[in-house]
Amino acid sequence: MLDPLERFVAAGFAVVPAAAPLDGSCSCDRIGCPTPAAHPLSRAWQVEAASDLAQLARWRVRHPEANYATPTGKTHSVLDVPDQAGAEALQRVLVAGTAPGPVAEVDGRYLFFAAPRTNPDAEVDADEDEWWSSSLDCRPDTLEEHPGLRWHDRGSYVFVPPSVSMSGRTARWVYW
Repeated sequence: MLDPLERFVAAGFAVVPAAAPLDGSCSCDRIGCPTPAAHPLSRAWQVEAASDLAQLARWRVRHPEANYATPTGKTHSVLDVPDQAGAEALQRVLVAGTAPGPVAEVDGRYLFFAAPRTNPDAEVDADEDEWWSSSLDCRPDTLEEHPGLRWHDRGSYVFVPPSVSMSGRTARWVYW
């Protein structure tokens, strides 16, 4: 049986190793890390992300304590919702008989995984002018500045279960 991360990767979602809490600070090698345990380990995370179980196994040997993040915008986008509103929204969607994509709870936030609005790899994209980089909307490291709804699309990432936050909470799937 696959663990939660392997199941995510086997479903075709790319991941990349990310920093994790380590003795009250960040596992990365940056002195005074400004976003402890809240960033990918590599600056090339968008290129290095993979949906290959063999690569995941190699990363797990090389970085046994790492969290994992998934880049958004290419194969999926994520609507990031505060805890109570997210739980209520998921319940309403399920009661309405609609099957959402995967939904994770990560450190008090519900992450609704959805198909991206556009495909950046398509030769012709009718909606190319209508979508934007997440840096125009939000970045993962600005949660205190923008605590409401957040849309993660091209140029962003989210942590996936079973990542552990600085608060010590472990991310979990609430709907798959």
